[in-house]
Amino acid sequence: MIRTCAACGQKNRVRPENISNTIRCGKCKTPLPPIAEPIEADGPLFDDVLKSAKVPVLVDFWAAWCGPCGMAAPEVARVAQTMAGRALVLKVDTESHPDLAARYGVQGIPNFVVLKDGLPVFQQAGVVPAAEMTKWLETAGAR
Repeated sequence: MIRTCAACGQKNRVRPENISNTIRCGKCKTPLPPIAEPIEADGPLFDDVLKSAKVPVLVDFWAAWCGPCGMAAPEVARVAQTMAGRALVLKVDTESHPDLAARYGVQGIPNFVVLKDGLPVFQQAGVVPAAEMTKWLETAGAR
């Protein structure tokens, strides 16, 4: 994954195991805080994150044509912001990556899956508030 430093513009390659940590820019050494927004995931990134994540991961399975998915998006973004450093939030477009959706038996969207150590610990379809998603992540071990 590539993160751009806000201070100097340097593009920094970040290993999947470090995306939930504060890191330093390789050029100017400015701290780059943990990712505080949902990460659009394709198959390889999804698998890399799940193999190496040290924190719980919330996956939002969605599609652009889905009205309820649009309603859920601000709530998902709020969770990514408030849980930065304690959990990760991935977004998987089911139109582009139906194989990932099939892996978790997603039949209706939005569909949320919480994973810990690469294994699903909770799954629910339908729009829910950020506070509910945060509870799921805390139950899965987010500190």
